[in-house]
Amino acid sequence: MRAFEHFPSLTALFFTRAAERGERPFLWTREEAGWVSISWAEAARRVCAMARALAELGIRPGDRVMLVSENRPEFCIADLAIMTADAITVPTYTTNTTRDHEHIIANSGARGVIFSTAKIAKALMPAVVRSPMHLAISMEPMSSMQSSTVEICHWDALIAAHPADPAATAAALTATRDDIACLIYTSGTGGAPRGVIQHHGSILCNVEGCIDLIAGDFGWDEEVFLSFLPISHAYEHSGGQFLPIGLGGEIYYAESLEKLAANIAEVRPTIMVVVPRLFELLRTRVSKAIEKQGKLPAMLLEQTQRLGAKRYTNGGKLPIWDWPLQAVLDRTIIPKVRDRFGGRIKALVSGGAPLNPEVGIFFDALGLTLLQGYGQTEAGPVISCNRPSAGLAMDTVGPPLKNVEVAIAEDGEILVRGELVMKGYWHNDAETARAIQGGWLHTGDIGEFDGNGRLKITDRKKDLIVNDKGDNVAPAKLEGMLTLQPEVGQVMVYGDRRPNIVGLIVPDPDWMKEWAAVHGKPAELAVLRNDPTFLADIRAAVDRVNADLSVIEKIRRFALADEPFTIDNEELTPKQSIRRHVIRARYQDRLDGLYGARAED
Repeated sequence: MRAFEHFPSLTALFFTRAAERGERPFLWTREEAGWVSISWAEAARRVCAMARALAELGIRPGDRVMLVSENRPEFCIADLAIMTADAITVPTYTTNTTRDHEHIIANSGARGVIFSTAKIAKALMPAVVRSPMHLAISMEPMSSMQSSTVEICHWDALIAAHPADPAATAAALTATRDDIACLIYTSGTGGAPRGVIQHHGSILCNVEGCIDLIAGDFGWDEEVFLSFLPISHAYEHSGGQFLPIGLGGEIYYAESLEKLAANIAEVRPTIMVVVPRLFELLRTRVSKAIEKQGKLPAMLLEQTQRLGAKRYTNGGKLPIWDWPLQAVLDRTIIPKVRDRFGGRIKALVSGGAPLNPEVGIFFDALGLTLLQGYGQTEAGPVISCNRPSAGLAMDTVGPPLKNVEVAIAEDGEILVRGELVMKGYWHNDAETARAIQGGWLHTGDIGEFDGNGRLKITDRKKDLIVNDKGDNVAPAKLEGMLTLQPEVGQVMVYGDRRPNIVGLIVPDPDWMKEWAAVHGKPAELAVLRNDPTFLADIRAAVDRVNADLSVIEKIRRFALADEPFTIDNEELTPKQSIRRHVIRARYQDRLDGLYGARAED
């Protein structure tokens, strides 16, 4: 098994891999004629040119440079160029508002920004011109945009005007593992985003730990990644960008979430970094697509799931009498589903939020290895991950990665120690002191180890619901179970210091459309929200979940939201987590009303 080398910095890692891989393809993007690649050698040349341009434009070592872009080759090149110039990358979400950009610019003290499109510039530039920032670089032409206070340069022109030698640049690198690589602003479910100080060693520690898992359980080969989660989030930044660089792999940038399924079939990735919500959507799509093919395919899917659940319960084994049926499934439905994912997936790695075990078992039964991991931006971000050699347990997030220590505090809080732990929060000593005590990162998550050393997350410490009797209820568990019901698209449960749990539900749009067609009514939530039959069917879904819950966990009543939780209405974070404080503020009266008359009656 090939071992991962010890590198002094992320830039040293990149230039080493670029020298090894040469003209082999590295970064891929979809154009009208098909997929087009940039080689490792060409990417290195562009990184060096942009680093030189940044220096000549006044960016000095230690300066912060914002990076606002969709997933595309230029993001990776810009990120590496900023670090090569000994500056600090500040990646931010493309969905940020002008107010968000103003906060990050002011907090980070960024002196320049690299952005991608005119669409992003509309929200970004008002914040830039009101700041001390002096430099903006656009990846695409901005001919109609001008500013008297900010110099706007064009990406292609800067690269063409500043040729540089990768070998000489690599030889002159001085960054160490202890130096700051980037400030990742946590999207946060409450309060202003905080800048997490990630050093080179933090991300390198993550890369080494992930490669140790991949090499040990799957083998390290010509890996292909499909990138679609926002790279400005630590999970994709480390797992979808620097992990492929560490492996010397290829990165394809997905066109959009809508085209993701087609991109998967075309690219045929070997590893995908995903979030649980995507698995839930894919599970629904796969199930519906098979059911539409007729009774026989639907029956085969049902049998696949039945045997998969049995195999999972029995430690990966089936009784001999089930072998013939499994052999039939292995030759019929399972290959077809695997083909939808390109046919060569080694692992789908899930992180960012709790994964419902039923979803994991669904994909495992279809021959797709789904590994649930756990982490935080403050820890690189990957802390632990399931691995087949340790025995898959869908209700755990696996053992800690290599070189990572995890302990459980007396109150159940998960503590983490190692090189992966952040240096702190940028210009926020008070929060840093609360988060890191005695070298241990206090994650704010509650968990425990099982008998095999696998970490199990029970909930967010700050999100625990404590009812009026002092009982603790984990909202993530209830919400995960509810969103598995076909009638429920999104949900937030509520009940802190209250006598019982209630829920705010967004009906699944596909189910609502089908329901409306059957009942001859418009598929409009504003109309159906008062329809007794519609509410009764959603009540039935809640009751199905309640049947498997304890008395204190049962969702007694529910109300319907006015619209889906989205990033645009600020009720979802960019990584698809619900913003509880925003939703509560908007629907507080409706939630309070659930403790009076029944809202669904």
